[in-house]
Formats: sequence, C-alpha cells, structure tokens
Amino acid sequence: MEKKNVLIFFGGCSSEYTVSLESAAGVIRNLDRDKYCPVLAGITRQGDWYHYTGTVDRITADTWHTDSAHCAPAALSPCRSAHELLVYGTASPERIPVDVALPVLHGRNGEDGTLQGLIELAGIPLAGCGTLSSALCMDKDRAHRLVSLAGIRIPKALVLDTQAAGSKTLETELARAFAGQVGYPLFVKPVKAGSSYGVTKVISPAQLQPAIELALAYDNQVILEENIPGFEVGCAVLGTDELITGEVDEIELSGGFFDYTEKYTLKTSAIHVPARISEGKAEEIKLAAKRVYRALGCSGFARVDLFLTPEGEIVFNEVNTIPGFTEHSRYPGMMKAAGMAFPEVLSRILDQCIGCSLHNRETCAGQEGK
Repeated sequence: MEKKNVLIFFGGCSSEYTVSLESAAGVIRNLDRDKYCPVLAGITRQGDWYHYTGTVDRITADTWHTDSAHCAPAALSPCRSAHELLVYGTASPERIPVDVALPVLHGRNGEDGTLQGLIELAGIPLAGCGTLSSALCMDKDRAHRLVSLAGIRIPKALVLDTQAAGSKTLETELARAFAGQVGYPLFVKPVKAGSSYGVTKVISPAQLQPAIELALAYDNQVILEENIPGFEVGCAVLGTDELITGEVDEIELSGGFFDYTEKYTLKTSAIHVPARISEGKAEEIKLAAKRVYRALGCSGFARVDLFLTPEGEIVFNEVNTIPGFTEHSRYPGMMKAAGMAFPEVLSRILDQCIGCSLHNRETCAGQEGK
C-alpha cells in the first residue's frame, strides 16, 4: 500500500502556540508510519511558514525554527488541482504532494476556520472540522445560541462588544446589572479564545471590571456567564456520518476553575475517565455531545465539554474542534478508555477523511458524466 502524505500544521500566530507544539509532537510520534508519511509545516508566532524536516524534540523545545538546516520557507499551493506544499530555497520551488491536511493548531489563526478555509480553498482533504464549524465553535456566543436551538441548556450570558457598545461606562453598567441578576461567582471570558486564556472566575463586584479588561486583551468581545454548579464532563466524538464516542471524563477540582495552569499541569485537579457517574447518565451525556456536534456542523473529530449539575442536568460549555493531542490529553484518554489507542484514533481520523474525499470526487465525476 502506498503511503499517504499527511501535511501536519503546528505552531501558529496565537497565544496557544506552545500548546500546539506539544500536541503536534504527540501526533507525529503516534502516526502510523506504515500508512502515513508526515510532512511538517511549522508556523512561527509571527506567522511565517516553514517546511520542517528536523527532530520532534526541537519542536517541543521551540527551537525548530532556528534549525536552518531543516527549515525552508513554504506555502500551500492555492491551485485546486495541485495539492502541494511549495518549499522555497532553490532556483525553483520543491513541490511536495499532499494527500490530506491535519491542522494541529489551537486558538486564533489555526482553530478558528482561517487555516481550514485556506486548506479547503486549495482543494486538499481536511482532517477535522471545516471552515464554518471551526469558526462557530470558536465563537462562544454563536455556538451557545445554536446549541440552545438544538434543545440543550446553555448558561445565562451577556456579551459585551467594544465595537458596538456606546461607551466603557455603558459596558460596566450592563455587566453590573447582569451580575446582579445571576449572582456571584460568575465567569468572564473572551468570546473567541481557548485554553482558558483571559478567563476569570469573578467572586465579587470589585473583580468585575479588571476581569473584563483582561478578557479584552484577547478579543474585542467579552462574554459573562453564570456559574453552573456541579462539575465539568467531556466527551470525545469521532466521525462525520457515523459517530463514535469515547468514554466520558470528569474534571475534579480542589478549588477555583480549570484554568490554563490546571489544564496543562493538573497541579491541584484530577481527571477521571471514565467519569464517576452512572452508566445511564454517561450515555445521556454521549447523546448530548452528539447533538451538539451535529448542531455545530462538526466533522472528523472534536471534544464536547459540558457541565453536569447536582440535579443531573446537562449544560453546554464549549466545543474544542482541535483538542489537545499529547499522549496525556483528554481526547486520546477518552478514546483509549473506550478501547481505541492513540495511533488508531489518528488512523481513523485520516482514513475517514481520505475515504470521504475519494467518494466525493467519484460522485462528482459520475454527475459530470451524465
């Protein structure tokens, strides 16, 4: 069987750049080399693209872009018939064929539909959520509205838009009125950001304005959300037509919330997979995760995060269209608990993408021949 070239994007012009390096290393190390040949496209914090041929260790150490012997400027060919990565540095660019693209970037300029749009414009099969669903899932406000229409409860929320609001005073008044309605604690978040960057758990009125200003450092829109009692659960979903779910996991907190530090160090928190809930409730969460996945137009893979209240009610939190992909990340952990090892997960993601692309091309060719 001929190996398929997998174009793996990593890095990115995003606050989540370093997280992407770790995830990409996990993907590269667990890729089935009997079936796939990795083609690495690194993007620096400044947004410069390079074809990288060096070691994985230099990626995690963030020295990959200083390795001139293994780095060359690169760009994706926009020609839909080409399916190539163009690598510069000689008289004429080297053309590396690409069978499928797998972005392993988190946050802005990578997980938000921007890179997905470029890949789709180039006509290259995209492993994962497409342009629209990626953009929707990154936008907490619009994602919540669509999920609510699908019949799943969402937190009460208020969005502050600095471009639409009349003044800072008005924003503050609206925020205080909302806080008075839902009570403290509440959460203040950037509308479009990940890894809990810019998120604050506000426990008193004095913390409200500083929290808003922190969130505005990451986005021009801020969302205030009511605190949902209980705990957070997650569900890994894989597929496009037929959906497979991993085992539900549970985040146990000793205090505070699951912020950036806790997500990547588990300093005072723990993740239980399977979650310490009944089988019936776990199945209910899996069904809810599938409904969310469908409502937001997800495909390929994604992690759906929800809250489970003390009364057993399921409340939507968010969807990560490119979840963490280290050996210890939640998505691979949930799939492993369901009996699917990390290399198999990656193979499933890539195989279904390539298979779907071939089916679509054959269907289009058949219609053109009529």
